[in-house]
Amino acid sequence: MIPKDDLCVYLRGFGIVKVFRKGLKDQPRHYALYQSNDPAWATFDREAFRNLHDQHWQIEQYHRTLKQVCHVEHFQIRQPTAIRNHVFAAICGDVQLQRLRIDDVICNCYQLKRRLFNG
Repeated sequence: MIPKDDLCVYLRGFGIVKVFRKGLKDQPRHYALYQSNDPAWATFDREAFRNLHDQHWQIEQYHRTLKQVCHVEHFQIRQPTAIRNHVFAAICGDVQLQRLRIDDVICNCYQLKRRLFNG
């Protein structure tokens, strides 16, 4: 059983990892973290894990928005310049959506997408 804070575990053939448990939708999620020979590793606690997890989740949300709202993967072109232009336009669209969210014009990007084609 993994305690609430963290647990250091030795994995044979790999080394020592810290395991954290976090609840998500009434189910436990386990995260194993590894840093080799880092002096800060000894002081890596639950709060540091929470900060790292929040940063990781923001990156996941960014990629999800790029894929689902800005459709960065959907294009019917094959020329490298056109592909780069499409990716750049998708990133610019995401920046504008985030700016609208920060300015409280929209609540989230998915709300705008749902209302986009309503009458």
